[in-house]
Amino acid sequence: MINNYLTNQSEQEDHVIHLLFSANRWEAAASIQADISAGTTVVIDRYYYSGCVYSAAKDNPKLDLAWARHPEEGLPRPDVCVFLDISVEEAAKRGGYGGEKYEVQEMQDRVRELFGVLRDSAEKDDFVSIDGGGSFEDVQKTVREAVERAMKKVDGESLPLRFVQPW
Repeated sequence: MINNYLTNQSEQEDHVIHLLFSANRWEAAASIQADISAGTTVVIDRYYYSGCVYSAAKDNPKLDLAWARHPEEGLPRPDVCVFLDISVEEAAKRGGYGGEKYEVQEMQDRVRELFGVLRDSAEKDDFVSIDGGGSFEDVQKTVREAVERAMKKVDGESLPLRFVQPW
């Protein structure tokens, strides 16, 4: 259902699709917690930050960032969110761009703006911005360094698993 929506094969009301994405994250929450408790490092692309931003970016006046974030409260909170900062124009030059519903200029501009709101929120310390316009190798190296720093901090300070809290 979600994949059909993303590939424009079906339509869903904005709140409905957001809650389906959120339910998908909740479905994985216990497994994520168990893996972390067992000492496994969990890496997830496009977790709750993305879900909130993409839903709110639709400019539906009844689905703002705060509304989108509310169903996420209680989920495991990432130790780091790597934000690949790249212009829509530059991203469009790379292969694989444009095949999904959200990969259009106006939407991506709004997504960038809303990620800026999150990067200025109470969770701002979770974010690491990386210039995504460099070579694949340079971006990969910088991402790896950022993730390794976060892992070292969590391990070195024996930080507990955090959860998404109300704003």
